Amino acid sequence: MLIFWSGTSFEKNGFLEDENGKFIPRNAILEALESAVVFYYIKKDKELERLVTKYLMEKPKLKEISKEVKKRIFEKYPVLDGIEIPEKIYLPEENISNELVKVFDLEKKEFTKSFHMDVFKGVLEDVKIKSQNLEKIKNACKSYARALAEYEHKALKETEFEDLMVEIQNNIANEWEIPIRVGHWTNTPYKGDLLFFWRVKEVRDYLLKHLHIDIRPKDVLYLPRTNEFLGWGEIKD
Repeated sequence: MLIFWSGTSFEKNGFLEDENGKFIPRNAILEALESAVVFYYIKKDKELERLVTKYLMEKPKLKEISKEVKKRIFEKYPVLDGIEIPEKIYLPEENISNELVKVFDLEKKEFTKSFHMDVFKGVLEDVKIKSQNLEKIKNACKSYARALAEYEHKALKETEFEDLMVEIQNNIANEWEIPIRVGHWTNTPYKGDLLFFWRVKEVRDYLLKHLHIDIRPKDVLYLPRTNEFLGWGEIKD
């Protein structure tokens, strides 16, 4: 079962569509799981952390970073090998709405722009995601979701959205079986893929000074009508 607890969209233009309706592609779910696995195993494996840090300090090209980091991690921890995810996850039309979306800048602590986008919210009972490594995936997703929510909570402290982030943190800790963050929930290119490396000063300085990128999510997308941040969901066995 796949549940989207908050409004979710695949990309800024909404969803892909074919003759059977609008859908979220397999890749969107897989990317969410990959982000969690990358974060979890780098955090857990000091040797792997050193190897990836060394690679990042070799000044790779920007477009190669995410792909190469994932490759090194999945070679050692192939926990997503053989995972079964439907190629197209079709969405009931009645659960899709065109919403006003506001971009909240986490540094400026203010809304900087807005746009309209199709979003989906609801339960997809017939969607089955299967893996022999489901428990390992669960651990990775819990760890990553906690870190992402904690980062956003700190950025949103003493704003009107602090209580909302506390609620998300409680759901991650106590309610959601396998928490995931899916689709277009930030404008940051890497989303949270390299969040772990922000604490490594050498990597942080290199990325800022030479590649001119901040690997932390710089903003989050917010739905004012329903008072929620985009992309939070859950996989249930």
